[in-house]
Amino acid sequence: MQTAFSETQRAKKGMPENERILRSCVHCGLCSATCPTYVLLGDELDSPRGRIYLIKNMFETGRAATARDALHIDRCLSCLSCVTTCPSGVDYMHLVDQAREWIEESYTRPLPERMLRAMLSFVLPRQWVFRASLSLARVARPFASLLPQRLRVMIQLTPPSAPAVAIPDGRAVGARRMRVALLGGCVQPVIAPQIDAATVRLLTRHGCEVVTGGGCCGALTHHLGKDAKDFARANVDRWMSEIEGDGLDAIVVNASGCGVMVKDYGHLLKDDPDYADKAARVAALAKDPCEVLEFLGLVPSALKQSVKVAYHSACSLQHGQRILQTPERLLREAGFDVVGVPEGHLCCGSAGTYNILQPDISRQLRDRKVMNIRGTAPEIVAAGNIGCLVQIASGLPGLPVVHTVELLDWATGGPRPSGV
Repeated sequence: MQTAFSETQRAKKGMPENERILRSCVHCGLCSATCPTYVLLGDELDSPRGRIYLIKNMFETGRAATARDALHIDRCLSCLSCVTTCPSGVDYMHLVDQAREWIEESYTRPLPERMLRAMLSFVLPRQWVFRASLSLARVARPFASLLPQRLRVMIQLTPPSAPAVAIPDGRAVGARRMRVALLGGCVQPVIAPQIDAATVRLLTRHGCEVVTGGGCCGALTHHLGKDAKDFARANVDRWMSEIEGDGLDAIVVNASGCGVMVKDYGHLLKDDPDYADKAARVAALAKDPCEVLEFLGLVPSALKQSVKVAYHSACSLQHGQRILQTPERLLREAGFDVVGVPEGHLCCGSAGTYNILQPDISRQLRDRKVMNIRGTAPEIVAAGNIGCLVQIASGLPGLPVVHTVELLDWATGGPRPSGV
């Protein structure tokens, strides 16, 4: 793609990288076929190619973002299916991140929109605030039909209760083979602490010493176009103390959306002289639990009978981290009858806060995903990302939807997942 950046524009922070990304696009349009919003809406501006043209115009001219720019960039799920499809290697992830920041900086959204985004960026990353907000949501649930659509959706997505699950001891069972850190996170430990518990049991059973800690990875804030660097710095500090202490062989992130973010810390903090090297070191250690288990080898399965599992490959896992067959292979090795979901490359519509901010598109994507899952007639649905689990479960009442590590934990000697 030809660009016409002025020297003034090129001198601005981040613009040389943005121009390089733009120039790598050959505007072939192959990305449109795998873009969820283009598949649904059929609007060129709701395809990666269309959004790239909007971004190019903003960055070349240095003009403020408009309501039109915000509309179409906001509709992007950042699912990164386009990145998997693109034959030219366009780094769309970092380009759209920069566009979101520019929109946040230069465009004044309507007041209700600003208030909702400010609330989400404050509440969700902080466990204690989020936990308190769930209590308020439960009180408001009987009156949800009277609320504006986005608040209504937000309340409908909240669980009826916040379960209390103790995290097991992190000492390795038998000889220690690895020492790993497990990201504490923000939303998942509050609404689904059983996932962390299953992860610790699973890893310790395979010879890992597990230390827990760290807060929000920053992804939810980052994808709202807001500055998430302080979240990243806090986690880098936490993990560097472990690395420089007893050492770490891996940093395990069991929410794949968070995994994409942590693996990108080196890029996020590349211009920070105090953190660039440390962030790159941390990012290089970040692993999905399935990557660690593939390296260690799964212990023999204790399953008594085969169970049919529909595996949903989260966008952040297959497109963001390029982890494709490993989770399914591990589940099969553990004794499960694994079936793929048709249109598996398409997003379920969760995408962080997307199901709150874009509820209509999100619902259409969820319903399409649920239809494809139902077609496989599974007994259980598995996925590796908390957002996907909540989203899919909201459209599949009565069918267990669990994290991949919960099934692997069960198959190798752990407790049967709740609801299964």
